[in-house]
Amino acid sequence: MLRRTLNGALLAGLGWLAASGGAVAQERAKPAFVFTGIPDQDESRLVERFGKVARYLEGKLGVPVTYIPVKNYPAAVTAFTNGQVQLAWFGGFTGVQARKASPGAQAIAQGAEDAAFKTYLIANTKTGLAKSADFPKAVAGKTFTFGSRASTSGRLMPEYFIRAAFPGKTPEEAFSRVGFSGDHTRTIQLVQSGAFEVGAVDYSVWDLDDKAGKVDHTAVGIIWESPPFPDYQWTVRGDVDAIYGAGFTERLQAALVGITDPAILAPFARSKFIPVTNAAYEPIERVAKSTGLLD
Repeated sequence: MLRRTLNGALLAGLGWLAASGGAVAQERAKPAFVFTGIPDQDESRLVERFGKVARYLEGKLGVPVTYIPVKNYPAAVTAFTNGQVQLAWFGGFTGVQARKASPGAQAIAQGAEDAAFKTYLIANTKTGLAKSADFPKAVAGKTFTFGSRASTSGRLMPEYFIRAAFPGKTPEEAFSRVGFSGDHTRTIQLVQSGAFEVGAVDYSVWDLDDKAGKVDHTAVGIIWESPPFPDYQWTVRGDVDAIYGAGFTERLQAALVGITDPAILAPFARSKFIPVTNAAYEPIERVAKSTGLLD
C-alpha cells in the first residue's frame, strides 16, 4: 500500500513537473517583443531614450523586450509593416502610413503634449526676421530646410501652413532653395550655421537641444509658432495578442500610460503618456491627402 502511495505521489509529481516544464518551455518559446522609433534626433539620445523604455517594458510585460534603431523614417514604417517590430514610436504622419499598410494596427498611447503639438519656424539671425504671431511671409525667397520628408512637425504640417500662406505655390516655388535635413537636431544645426536661412522644427526637440546648450541664440531664433495638431504616438501591430497572449495589447497600453519615472519621460520631453486611438489622427490623414503626400 505504501509503495503504491509513493509511486502515485511520484507519478503525480513527475506529471506536475512535466506540465510546468511545458509551460516554461512554451513561455520561453515566445519571441522577444521588438520595437523601434523614428530617428528624429541624434542617435545617442535615441539609444538613451529607448533603452530605458525597453528595460521598463521588459519588467512590466514579462517577455524579453528589444529596441532596434532604424536609419530613417521610412525604414521605421517598413520594419513595422513587415513585422520586424511589433511596436513603434511614430510621428503623426508615419503612424498614419504604418496603420494604413498594416490592418489592425492601433495607436494606443501618446504624450500628453502630443494632442496639441507645434512646429517652430526658426531663422538664422542674419536674416533679420523677427518673431511674429502671424505666419511670417517675409520668409519667401529665403533658403528653407524641412526635417525628414516623412516628418509631421518637420515637413507635413509646415508644408500645409506654407501652402496656406502662399496660395497656389509649392514650397519649392515659395523659397529660393528647399532641403531636407533628415532630423530635427540637424535642422537646428543647419539654420544655426547659416547653411539654410529658415527651417521647420519639432518644438520639443528645440526645447531639448536648448536645455542641452546646443542652441546659440545669437545665431538662430524662433520666428513663428504653428497652430496645434496631433503628432507622436505609440502604435502596436494587430497580431500581438495572437503571439503573446490574450490581453497583451491592453497590458502594453497600461504599461506605457503607467510610466511615471522622470528619467524615462524626460528624453521624450513629455510629462506623461495618455491613451489614444486611431481616430485622433484623422486630421493628419486629411492634411497628408490634401498636400499630395498620401494617396
